[in-house]
Amino acid sequence: MSQKTSLKNLDFNNIGGWPKNAKIGFCVVLVIFILALAYFVLVRGKTQTLDSLEQEEVRLRQDFEKEQAKAANLEPLKQQLAQMEQVLQQMLRQLPSKTEMPDLIIDISQTALSSGLTNELFQPEPETLKEFYAEKPIQLRMVGNYHQFGAFVSGVASLPRVVILTMHDISLQPKEGKGGINRGALELSGTVKTYRYLDETEVAEQEAAAAEAAKAEGRGKKKAPASGGAP
Repeated sequence: MSQKTSLKNLDFNNIGGWPKNAKIGFCVVLVIFILALAYFVLVRGKTQTLDSLEQEEVRLRQDFEKEQAKAANLEPLKQQLAQMEQVLQQMLRQLPSKTEMPDLIIDISQTALSSGLTNELFQPEPETLKEFYAEKPIQLRMVGNYHQFGAFVSGVASLPRVVILTMHDISLQPKEGKGGINRGALELSGTVKTYRYLDETEVAEQEAAAAEAAKAEGRGKKKAPASGGAP
């Protein structure tokens, strides 16, 4: 009759002397332990890395698809931009040039007079250069009735060149005469601005001035002393 085998009866210093069933059980436990250890030491870390790489692949693929869509639309966008620039240049060319501006100001003043308005003040001021156009402020004070102001606006709109007038700080109120308010007479006062396009030389000068200003600003930042130092 065989004696029942227990862990207490097993001698771990003499595994070779164990019964066959004990040897098989021990080998199974040892293999499971080795597999578990290999998984946690080798496989698990690689699995996490693989998951991270798969997520990165998905993100990169989405970025690629977005950039590919942009690249596919790049050429039509370039053509659209070129058309918009062409239209802008055509619109600018419809504005008066530098040489036409003095005559244009005279035409505006004469249009006011021919409409029956009284020019109590019509004073052009120095123009201000912008990126691709120049604006010319005109201080004015005109007196007339509603219909005369309407005729003036219509007359300016029918001038040969495209005239853009923008109003700033405009005041329109009844005109006071010697005996009080002059019935039907209105006084328009304030500043209007008209515009002209810059020729190629002026545009080049504007770009050169902007580049020089950017360089000067960069040099100023480099020379600026560091704050917080001892006096």
